[in-house]
Amino acid sequence: MPKGVTKRRPRTRAALLGAALEAFAEHGFHAASIEQICERAGYTRGAFYSNFSSKEELFLALFDEHSARIVARITELIDSVADQDLTLQGLVEILADVDPAERDWYLVTTEFTLHAIRDPQAAWVLAQHDARLRAEIARGLTEHLHRTGRTLTVDADALARLLIAIREGGLAQSYVEPDQLPPGQLERLFLAPLLAALSTEDDTTTGGPAAVL
Repeated sequence: MPKGVTKRRPRTRAALLGAALEAFAEHGFHAASIEQICERAGYTRGAFYSNFSSKEELFLALFDEHSARIVARITELIDSVADQDLTLQGLVEILADVDPAERDWYLVTTEFTLHAIRDPQAAWVLAQHDARLRAEIARGLTEHLHRTGRTLTVDADALARLLIAIREGGLAQSYVEPDQLPPGQLERLFLAPLLAALSTEDDTTTGGPAAVL
């Protein structure tokens, strides 16, 4: 492949992803056309098909990009806190933070999930991407809880499923009633006692219980 094409490809892909997120959020996954996405991005259908085989593949690329960005942001925020200063409630505050731009992603991913429920092949593919995200959540949660002096007593993957359900269910209610339930409020109210109930205090090097809150 010519050097110029190689250098342009990441920019083309990024522009198509950004345009797709806007188009999906505004018109819906099914209603948004490849032509609309290309027009927003400033590229041709040929550029689209040189990067993605379908709108489904494009969505899944958005899913992976969004997942990586969220995990990286949370990890960076938690890692910026010294071990001795990281408490369970402090961890929850970071996990409960919701960027205002998350609303668009919620609209897009919810519609695609409904599509996947109706389409077994789409469901199978989405499940693979969900599983990779859950693995990252489970790994990170285990490590971050350990920094607060606690060890999970339940399966980390199952807990990741529960946390995702709380997050997505809470956001659905928040976007319908934003004045009654600000995004992240359910996590701030209930996540710390939930995590405390599903974990146990570690012993410190001196044999005593670790401080949690």
